[in-house]
Amino acid sequence: MLESLLVPTAIVALAEIGDKTQLLALILAARFRKPWPIIAGIVAATLANHAAAGAVGAWVGGFFSESVLHWILAASFTATALWTLVPDKMDDDDNPARRFGPFLTTLIAFFLAEIGDKTQVATVMLAAQYPHLIMVIIGTTLGMLIANVPVVLAGNFAADKLPLTLIRRLAAAAFFVLAIVAVYSAMKTSGWLG
Repeated sequence: MLESLLVPTAIVALAEIGDKTQLLALILAARFRKPWPIIAGIVAATLANHAAAGAVGAWVGGFFSESVLHWILAASFTATALWTLVPDKMDDDDNPARRFGPFLTTLIAFFLAEIGDKTQVATVMLAAQYPHLIMVIIGTTLGMLIANVPVVLAGNFAADKLPLTLIRRLAAAAFFVLAIVAVYSAMKTSGWLG
């Protein structure tokens, strides 16, 4: 059960580095300068989005064998590793109007930004892979918070000082390692390894 929490937490925290939602957190922090409503909006949006993604993943997981899920997970990790290497850009036009305030603006913007995002795709795959759906959702939400809360709290200062290219490369390397582990697990459950 602990694995259903810890693995999704680590995967989403890594996937979120340099992601458009992390850039969105920075934009919102700079715009509103009210970190706690922004953090509350991130929590609410992520829980809603990842609960829906997790439900889809749990449903899809029932259609595939354990070895097929490992192969899908390996492909997903490889794609996420490659996706992580590409920096996201966020246009100001993509943000809801400021008139909604920091909480509602963050809730709407984060929910929409997560649709089809690599962390949402990761949540679907993790929910298909791990048996404890609630723990997966809590883990992916914690991963989002681990990556985004420091950005919100530090505001523009952190973005200017962090070596995002190096961090993206390290995150991509970690995803490649996870893909190799998933391939090993797929081969083992398929009977290809003794």
